[in-house]
Amino acid sequence: MADQPIIKLHDGNMMPQFGLGVWQASIEDARKAAVKALDVGYRSIDTAAIYKNEEAIGQALQETDVPRDDIFITTKLWNEDQLNSQQAMETSLKKLQLEQVDLYLMHWPCPEKDNFVEAWKGMIELQKQGLTKSIGVCNFQQAHLKRLIDETGVVPVVNQIELHPMLQQRELHAWNAMHQIQTESWSPLAQGGKGVFDQEIIKNLAKKYGKTPAQIVIRWHLDSGLVVIPKSVTPARIEENFKVFDFRLEKPEISEIAKLDKGQRLGPDPDEFN
Repeated sequence: MADQPIIKLHDGNMMPQFGLGVWQASIEDARKAAVKALDVGYRSIDTAAIYKNEEAIGQALQETDVPRDDIFITTKLWNEDQLNSQQAMETSLKKLQLEQVDLYLMHWPCPEKDNFVEAWKGMIELQKQGLTKSIGVCNFQQAHLKRLIDETGVVPVVNQIELHPMLQQRELHAWNAMHQIQTESWSPLAQGGKGVFDQEIIKNLAKKYGKTPAQIVIRWHLDSGLVVIPKSVTPARIEENFKVFDFRLEKPEISEIAKLDKGQRLGPDPDEFN
């Protein structure tokens, strides 16, 4: 098994740079995908309360031979539970059959409701109780992050955002980096490569390296310093996505992929999603 890159978060905890996403996967599919991924060599799994498949990850953790300490588990606080993070966390832990997760993320800021600073204070408390090792956010813009930091003094370790070659969010990525916040990409393949895999540059690189377009895009995330969690429930695809540690893109190739950025969102706008 090739050595996977590990990222050191600003709170001192370590996070694999590569993992499995299970958004929109049924309980049975998510369980099988997680078991397969751990078998292949994945050491990070990303779920969420709203995915309704946390118990699948709990089952997979019981089934696998990989020790719990070697696996990085992320789950997320859903919007409706922002003022009830304690109970939400306890529910998630029960489903995951765990006493602690590695990373707990606030799923959306929901700026109109304006509960995210309160929710963050609740998450700080959960970390103090040892229910999660690290805390972070998803889909936060600079203004939301700035408020969290200004009002609590606690900087999220991760900001998980929609990020793929058609939506590179370079300004936000740079702002995160400046504040030691690790950027993590969701929908890294633009939902099955929509409009990405058929780009000339991606096709040419796939040919050059003897890789699939998906593998080229995953490698682009890794070489850009992003944490990446491609979602798949197909065993062959789960394996294929993992075979990205035996090559690297060159700087000019990364610059070419940068030109694909169209600011094109596939998911909701964090400033408007409530």
